[in-house]
Amino acid sequence: MKVTVERSTLLKSLGHVHRVVERRNTIPILSNLLLGAGDAGLRLKATDLDIEVVETIPADVAEPGATTVPAHTLYDIVRKLPDGAQISLETTGDTGLTLRSGRSRFQLQTLPESDFPDITAGEMAHRFVLPAGELKRLIDKTQFAISTEETRYYLNGIYLHTVDVDGRPVLRAVATDGHRLARVDTAAPQGSVGMPGVIVPRKAVAEIQKLLEDGESEVAVELSASKIRVATAGVVLTSKLIDGTFPDYQRVIPSGNDKRLTVDKGDFAASVDRVSTISSERGRAVKLSMADRRMTLSVTNPDSGSATEEIEVDYEASPLDIGFNARYLMDIAAQLDGDTALLKLADPGSPTVIQDREGASALYVLMPMRV
Repeated sequence: MKVTVERSTLLKSLGHVHRVVERRNTIPILSNLLLGAGDAGLRLKATDLDIEVVETIPADVAEPGATTVPAHTLYDIVRKLPDGAQISLETTGDTGLTLRSGRSRFQLQTLPESDFPDITAGEMAHRFVLPAGELKRLIDKTQFAISTEETRYYLNGIYLHTVDVDGRPVLRAVATDGHRLARVDTAAPQGSVGMPGVIVPRKAVAEIQKLLEDGESEVAVELSASKIRVATAGVVLTSKLIDGTFPDYQRVIPSGNDKRLTVDKGDFAASVDRVSTISSERGRAVKLSMADRRMTLSVTNPDSGSATEEIEVDYEASPLDIGFNARYLMDIAAQLDGDTALLKLADPGSPTVIQDREGASALYVLMPMRV
């Protein structure tokens, strides 16, 4: 194999693929990237046996061929080379790769390409295309609520499925950790109706999010009962899905919360942030007291003191005191699109629904805390 490639092109591609590779591996080949040079250019492939990322980039191929090289070492070398550099990659014998750029020369140990695993075998029954920005929105607005509790592994991802809402199909993303829930809808793209409900694992969610950073192109999604494949602009990511049953999330979304409160989102988030300075790191509880178009936020910490702040709100129901985790409130406020936050409340022990307006495509549910 002998190939020449521009540093910026190679660095961008390595940025996509090297993150999949775990730094500590008991299987040596999983620390490596598969490089393949051919008519289409230079193909880079990485896997951790759960996720596989493949990207093809333009390159000047003098001799086609393939080999595998240590992923993080190659990334670090290319990152440290100067902007605008040309990089030459050439295999030397069966166990080496020479990288040349300007006056720099590196000799890397390789492993045979035949040892590199392939996880992408299998038919994908469902395929649909949607704007990258829409898929990114579904992920951005739900990712924060993914559970990190490994024992409830079926909550360690985003539940992606189609549902019928008022006679029209929507593609819905849901994530919950048992304390808060995020649910976001978008119009169901053609081909998605009837797809199996799938749980996309946390690591795959983070990698897909990074692939969609520009959010301007279209993205093709393929699904089977056990895998998801996302393809955009020369990059194909395939991931195993979480093999589990996502709970019936509709049961925890209250429909009878009749106390409605509207507040300026920015003022509310800033006030929560200020008073929570006093709260203990472990609890971070903030008490909200609503009455007569006013909300009083208060925190009491036996170790460090207390804080209160009052803000104007649109609230005409009976007075109510309720406590929430301050961090969770600020996380949800950060996801709201509009200038206002709408809170639908019931009583101090029941979950609260938060949206930026009535009927918004994003809905959040937050469990209260005792204060």
